[in-house]
Amino acid sequence: MAGNSRRRGAVRKPGTKKGPKVGSGGVRRRGLEGRGATPPAHMRPNHPAAKRAAKAQQRRQQQRRTDDNEIVLGRNPVLECLRAGVPATALYVVLGAEADERLTESVRRAADAGISILEVPRSDLDRISANGLHQGIALQVPPYEHAHPDDLLAAATTDVRPALLVALDNISDPRNLGAIVRSVAGFGGHGVLIPQRRSASVTAVAWRTSAGAAARLPVARATNLNRTLKNWRDAGLQVVGLDANSDFTIDQLDGTDPTVVVVGSEGKGLSRLVRENCDAIVSIPMAGPTESLNASVAAGVVLAEIARQRRG
Repeated sequence: MAGNSRRRGAVRKPGTKKGPKVGSGGVRRRGLEGRGATPPAHMRPNHPAAKRAAKAQQRRQQQRRTDDNEIVLGRNPVLECLRAGVPATALYVVLGAEADERLTESVRRAADAGISILEVPRSDLDRISANGLHQGIALQVPPYEHAHPDDLLAAATTDVRPALLVALDNISDPRNLGAIVRSVAGFGGHGVLIPQRRSASVTAVAWRTSAGAAARLPVARATNLNRTLKNWRDAGLQVVGLDANSDFTIDQLDGTDPTVVVVGSEGKGLSRLVRENCDAIVSIPMAGPTESLNASVAAGVVLAEIARQRRG
């Protein structure tokens, strides 16, 4: 008979008899209690809705990680960045893109540098480019690492050439920043200084405009631009501001000394405190009816004049 511990071969250990026992603590009673309302489908671990929600959350996290990076678009900017050794993480090439010398060299340089090369549909690059002018290629670079103003000053003052730095005040257009960085690199400057707030930073647009020069030239970020300019002036650098209304022109400027050129925005120009920290305010003499130049063009003209004086 089932359950008969007295039959031959049957063994019943003490204390294994089923049923409530003294001191059980009401375990059986709690097991009969209800478990509350059924959770939503997306909160049940093994439900298809929960799996879809987990995948959506993973895609959002990947998108946030991608947004932290910068995307350089266009065949010339991408090639210039690869030639300059920009620390890129991925090269995107549109499927079926027409190959030319720039595209071929970009792929070869990316492969030699160990950069991931991904073939993607054209719609993917159309989605991340504002105007679709990616020319079938894009380069993903990590966020730019700005230098410290003290390190920038130390590198400029220890060089055999006189220090030549450019500080930007109220420059909010990243295209102007990229063009100025390119001019500073082209005319033998040591670096660019930007304020931490109310200023353009080295974004994908600046990477594109600088044509890779941002990888070769350090860009420092100052928490207080006025204090940094004062420290540089105390270190022996002359601080020269640009203003179209000044009677002192660049023809009268001695650019052979260690110099910091301060460029203001086209609309506001130099701020009051920055102007007070300048040793001189210079202007560019204009021969035509145009009253002023674009900020990046004006910076290039002044840097060219300083480079001419130093060659002489």
